Amino acid sequence: MKKRISAAVILFLMMCLTVTAQTATKIVIGQQPLYNVHRAKEAMTIDGKMDESGWKNAEIRSFDNFFRLRGNLEKQNTKFRILWDDEKIYVFYECEDSSLMARETRHDGATHVDDCAEFFCVPVADSAYIHFGFEVNISKTAFDFVVLWKYLNGRTLFINGYNPEYEVGVTYEGTVNNESDKDKGWKMEMAIPFSCFNQFNARVKPGTKWAFQAVRQDRNMESDRFRSTSILFPLYDLKQDVHQPCHFGLLEFLAD
Repeated sequence: MKKRISAAVILFLMMCLTVTAQTATKIVIGQQPLYNVHRAKEAMTIDGKMDESGWKNAEIRSFDNFFRLRGNLEKQNTKFRILWDDEKIYVFYECEDSSLMARETRHDGATHVDDCAEFFCVPVADSAYIHFGFEVNISKTAFDFVVLWKYLNGRTLFINGYNPEYEVGVTYEGTVNNESDKDKGWKMEMAIPFSCFNQFNARVKPGTKWAFQAVRQDRNMESDRFRSTSILFPLYDLKQDVHQPCHFGLLEFLAD
């Protein structure tokens, strides 16, 4: 049975952060990039496909910011979409990929060194030191966590006792873990219930804004552990990792 981190524990840690977190520049309302989230107007099937008509209305963004690009790795294209309804938020990654790799099979393992999608969010508009993470490789192995950014003495902590229930669908064109052929790409769809964020009393309505970041990890060779990382919103301190909530953007839930 999965162990769950309780709402009381998360709220306690949030209060501790106001005391122990190091000073950092926080994003200011009105300055962050904004992503408009349209409503899904029909039932969504989480299968890694975009068969539902609602996806045609979703705002499409590309990942143009590459982080820690190493060697001569190709900057492969990623397209990103979000929708929502009364119960869930839906995220979709559409990725070109010439070599599909996914070795991690352990839940809460090192999925970030595989081809994988990552979605970080916090159900408040301004930057918080705590955020939720959903990280899934193309074999649907998941690492879900709560991040306490710069929690104590500059150290960032990951709490993997947070094990929410959400759906993931994946499709791909090619063969996984076979370096001898050339693949075409993969798609991943997540349906994350708002109940996963009850600790924040996350009642979503049109006009509600959240802070978030979307990330794609691109691993093209089994021996290439530190591949290419691309992100939706740019980072300005490249010496740190992608978990910098002060550089998150915003999403706004729309009524249509």
